[in-house]
Amino acid sequence: MHKPLSVHPTTPRYFTDGTGKAILLTGAHTWNSLQDMGETDPPAAFDWNGYLDFLGKHNHNFVRLWRWELTIWDTKGNGENRRHYCAPQPWPRTGPGEALDGKPKFDLSRFDDEYFARLRSRVESAGRRGIYVSVMLFEGWGMQFVENAWRAHPFNPANNTNGSGSDPNGEGKGLDVHELADPQMTAVQEAYVRKVVDTVNDLDNVLYEISNENHPASTEWQYHMIRFLHDCERTKPEQHPVGMTFQFKGGSNQTLFDSPADWISPNPDGGYTDNPPAATGSKVILSDTDHLWGIGGNVAWAWKSFCRGLNPLFVDPYDGTILNTDSKWETVRRALGHVRTMSERVALASMAPQGGLASTHYCLADPGKEYLVYLPDGGEVTANLTAATGTLAVEWMHPVEGALTPGDAIAGGAKRTLKAPFDGDAVVRVWRKP
Repeated sequence: MHKPLSVHPTTPRYFTDGTGKAILLTGAHTWNSLQDMGETDPPAAFDWNGYLDFLGKHNHNFVRLWRWELTIWDTKGNGENRRHYCAPQPWPRTGPGEALDGKPKFDLSRFDDEYFARLRSRVESAGRRGIYVSVMLFEGWGMQFVENAWRAHPFNPANNTNGSGSDPNGEGKGLDVHELADPQMTAVQEAYVRKVVDTVNDLDNVLYEISNENHPASTEWQYHMIRFLHDCERTKPEQHPVGMTFQFKGGSNQTLFDSPADWISPNPDGGYTDNPPAATGSKVILSDTDHLWGIGGNVAWAWKSFCRGLNPLFVDPYDGTILNTDSKWETVRRALGHVRTMSERVALASMAPQGGLASTHYCLADPGKEYLVYLPDGGEVTANLTAATGTLAVEWMHPVEGALTPGDAIAGGAKRTLKAPFDGDAVVRVWRKP
């Protein structure tokens, strides 16, 4: 890593590290990667180093470092029935007085050293492995869909010594803390954001995400926090990308595109699950299965997304300690690693989605120089190579196994039909050698 990521100046579908190289971000993220979660109190420690080994094994280079605002939550909203505890939190539990869970109240005027030391340590150790980390600042899904979530939130005035937090609508969810309704609450949040920036600003592998799946009424609050974070870093040694993700439930992708964020993660509208729209470069798009299915995705989605100029991410049940899982997701993890491998084999900074150049319509190309095509049904594909001259090299990649198979060289200057050398879906690269 050379410098913090910034939007690539000529290929703004991707980030760059200052070298001119376009960097595709892809990986599998899981919920307890920062705070420990589990069915015991205190929860068992998460094996962070084992998780980094897992990411390395799959050739992933990006994770969302999750932030969970609730101290206790159940999984009924996910179709299960498990009760999880979550610790540590950004603020210490010093009291005086007891919170609603019988433990000391939070002091929101101070910060918990363990939390921020862990944050920095995990970002640093990921960086040593070549992994970029998006630091999630807030989390909005739990506030909306976990039963009695407000009772387990540090911002509930019954849970802190500062009298911060309110519920003016009386709905018992406290959703207004993720709006701009309470200047005192906004000030607490800004102080926390500033502390996060102070903790990791000098690290090159950092991105930020304002909030996971917050409610649509949070829009102006999220826009404010994006601008506030950029302002915080403006006078710091480094500046990092800030992201905004799908507002669940009922949010609009247009709200994301209209935001001051550098990167976004959309909802399924427009075909992001099975026929993704081509990225235009107006935002770097991290297409995340978390916002498309919850838990879902497949190999075809990974390669289709890549060929449309997107950066594909997978929310991973991982070891099943938070939500149940099974082995069927392994093909998706492996496919994402091979997507990254292919992104580094091609001249990605010169390529753009060019669906019209292939009969499958999934094509990244620098016409005349290089073409990458995905065949979701395998078999044959017709590629329009009229812009190319001379002899072109061909290689095939298996989208899950990653095996490379050289093909016979072909001539440019016309449409050509290419046949996959193996059964099932396939990826083909065609390029003019120097």
